[in-house]
Amino acid sequence: MPPTSGLLPIREYILVALTATAVTYLLTGVVRRIAIRVGAIANPRARDVHVAPIPRMGGIGILLGVAGAMGLAHQLPALSHGFDASFDSVGVLLAAAVISLIGALDDRFELDAWTKLAGQVMCAGILVIFGVQWVSFWVPWGGTGGSFGSVLVLDKNQGALLTVVMVVVMVNAMNFVDGLDGLAGGLGFIAAAATCAFSLGLLDSSGGDVGTYPPALIAATLAGACLGFLPYNFQPAKIFMGDSGSMMIGLVLAGATTSASGRVPYPQFSGKDAIALLSPLVVVAAVLFVPMLDLIMAVVRRTRRGESPFAADKMHLHHRLLEIGHSQRRAVLLIYLWAGILAFGAVSVTLFDDAAALWIIGVGLVFAVGVSIIPRLRSRNQPRT
Repeated sequence: MPPTSGLLPIREYILVALTATAVTYLLTGVVRRIAIRVGAIANPRARDVHVAPIPRMGGIGILLGVAGAMGLAHQLPALSHGFDASFDSVGVLLAAAVISLIGALDDRFELDAWTKLAGQVMCAGILVIFGVQWVSFWVPWGGTGGSFGSVLVLDKNQGALLTVVMVVVMVNAMNFVDGLDGLAGGLGFIAAAATCAFSLGLLDSSGGDVGTYPPALIAATLAGACLGFLPYNFQPAKIFMGDSGSMMIGLVLAGATTSASGRVPYPQFSGKDAIALLSPLVVVAAVLFVPMLDLIMAVVRRTRRGESPFAADKMHLHHRLLEIGHSQRRAVLLIYLWAGILAFGAVSVTLFDDAAALWIIGVGLVFAVGVSIIPRLRSRNQPRT
């Protein structure tokens, strides 16, 4: 019988994550050659940063890393009982495989938006079938006894609907930010690592109950796989993850978050837990804020000029950072910094003292702002000729 208390299987989770890293790194080169052979190539467009054709479909390598690490976890005595207690890990892996296949077809043949949306909803349905769905949700109203907010306990239909919405939002959000070498992979790693940290906190608070193993396992395998993909994808990229990767990362993040939501004890569920659970969405929303604002402004600007509001341009967040004076690599690293502060800041408020966590977040934000605007300040201080 597995122990329900005592030491947490931290070494096993680290081993699983490193296995995902190694498998992804070793197989992505093979996937790259296959992508070239089948013609899954990203040719430069006006709004793109790369200037030469680059193969895509790298998400298959990430999927293989996640699958290999899951297979190892199933054979480890310390983690194998988690598969007996829940089908969450199996459901997420199956849904990830299906959405990665859909993305691979899009990388090669460029499917229409409605077909991809139908595939995303179908994969969310796979999660629901395997029991991966929201069972409770914190809302900032209805508190009693001086408490702030209350917990809504969802029925199966409400939980299934929320799960579908979460999956579709995360999948498309990750797809949207995949616009610069290493950006989506790095954000996937940061969000997955933060989710894993929160899930380990849940595992610790439960006394090591094997029923709380799946969300940490799902997040650890994804974090490791994203890390193994980055050497191929960081600028200058040798392969793009394509929709086969960005959509799959979004789905697995949503799956890990949804799985963790079912492990939070109702009496202790609070706004801090809700923020930590949604940390992947917080990260992506923060990265999306500037480009979405740019998009609205661009539509207004183009309409005034009599142009199509859907004309492509270079108005995303990374383009703004490049305009300020950052190199491509530094722009990506800056976005990593902001994402890391937000993701781990959201999780830290549930794991540490509130005051200490807020101080760390505040100092991190000040540092990030300073580093981000240094090139602009240098250009202003340079003498004009």
